[in-house]
Amino acid sequence: MTIHRQEIRSQRETRVQVPAPRPGPEPQAAAPPAQSAARPVPIPSPPRTGHRVLVYKQDPSVTELGVRLAFLPFVVLNGPADARVRIELPGVTPVARNVSGDFVFEAGTPEFDCAHTFAVVRQAMAMFERHNGGEPIPFAWNTDGNTEPITVFPHAATGANAFYSRTAQALKFLFFTPQGAPAETVVHTCRSFDIVAHETGHALLDGLKPGWLSAGNPPQTGGLHESFGDLTAIFLALAQPDQADALVALTKGNLHDKSFLADLAEEFGKALGMPAGLRNADNDLKLSEVGNEVHAISQVFTGAVYDVLADVYAFEMNRQRRTKDPALVLIEVASALCGLVFEAIVASPARGARYADVANEMLRISADRGNPAIYRTFIRNRFAVREITTAVTPLDDLMSGQMRMADAGYTGNGQDATEVEPFDERSASLRAEQDRSRCCGTMQMPEYEFVAPERLAERGALEDDDILREDIEALRRAFGK
Repeated sequence: MTIHRQEIRSQRETRVQVPAPRPGPEPQAAAPPAQSAARPVPIPSPPRTGHRVLVYKQDPSVTELGVRLAFLPFVVLNGPADARVRIELPGVTPVARNVSGDFVFEAGTPEFDCAHTFAVVRQAMAMFERHNGGEPIPFAWNTDGNTEPITVFPHAATGANAFYSRTAQALKFLFFTPQGAPAETVVHTCRSFDIVAHETGHALLDGLKPGWLSAGNPPQTGGLHESFGDLTAIFLALAQPDQADALVALTKGNLHDKSFLADLAEEFGKALGMPAGLRNADNDLKLSEVGNEVHAISQVFTGAVYDVLADVYAFEMNRQRRTKDPALVLIEVASALCGLVFEAIVASPARGARYADVANEMLRISADRGNPAIYRTFIRNRFAVREITTAVTPLDDLMSGQMRMADAGYTGNGQDATEVEPFDERSASLRAEQDRSRCCGTMQMPEYEFVAPERLAERGALEDDDILREDIEALRRAFGK
């Protein structure tokens, strides 16, 4: 196809003609884009006041655990003190917060002892309050609007003991030099996480069941008090994530391996010449082996609960090992069992409570919670093998190690009973007088020996006259002639 050069030139030279603008009004400036409504910048709410406290994880002798920072999420005044607890150590208290508002002191100093003891008492209280629907647990004297706190004495006096006193409205922790040790070697019971938790357990249980501390109850009732103190220490340790994680690593998840958890009050026990702690929660004691000595009787109940803890943990680890960290499983299992024991004790008789009463409440509450049937099998079996209750299902599988630990519905022979009978109604632990000769200082206080059980069960503050009432009344009769 032939294209003429003239035509191409003509196309190249063609220009677009733009018409000239016509005269008119001045153009207006473009309107700015519409502004969106101002949005408030979200400001997070300030956290509630709280304080850090340095505490022993166990006691000074358990060096592999050492100390840790604990956080108390409420207002603590210099002392330390708050509405429920105040510390008293002449010449030292009130201990002041540092510039960060914390109670952090060098371990082994009086200031550390004050802060550590306060923190453990408050953590034990908080643990049970969580299982009490968040409601505060009253001390025995908190009646008719009485809100008086408990006073805690970290260095109360010289002696190898510690105790709770309703008369003094106090927890008192003593200190001593072990026999044959250098004079500068002093064991302070307040530095033991276990001992502080144990005595706090006595104080809380006296608020819940004010009639249980009376020596007029059967030995098993006294055993429940001592055991509750030990279980407070065990469950409080497992409420601390770092301790739960350390325990799992130490035992490889087998709670029957020797550990700091089962050995209670290690430093105190060794100072008294014992091979390990003051008591061993992982024991095999039966009621027929302990008579009416309350300290020994308590270990039977504690051992049964510890076995249930180990059983439930083994079951839940088998069920959840692919979905949860082993330490988290242990924390959850321990918290659930702590709540179960707490609720069972609250539901038990106000006076003369027996181990079987608590066991039956545990079975009933477990069923109401919808726990797997194997939970109740663990409870029935462990209390039965201790000769606390009768066995409604054969113990052959338990004793031979053939229990189907992964079967949630396992009951042995299909009976998911929620009520069992005492093993032996004639047991010295139910019929004899209490022997408190080896108990902690709490069980040896005269107020629980001489104040009438009915008076103790009434709640309210105790006076010296309550202890001396029988003698005072005898004098009145004699002098009134």
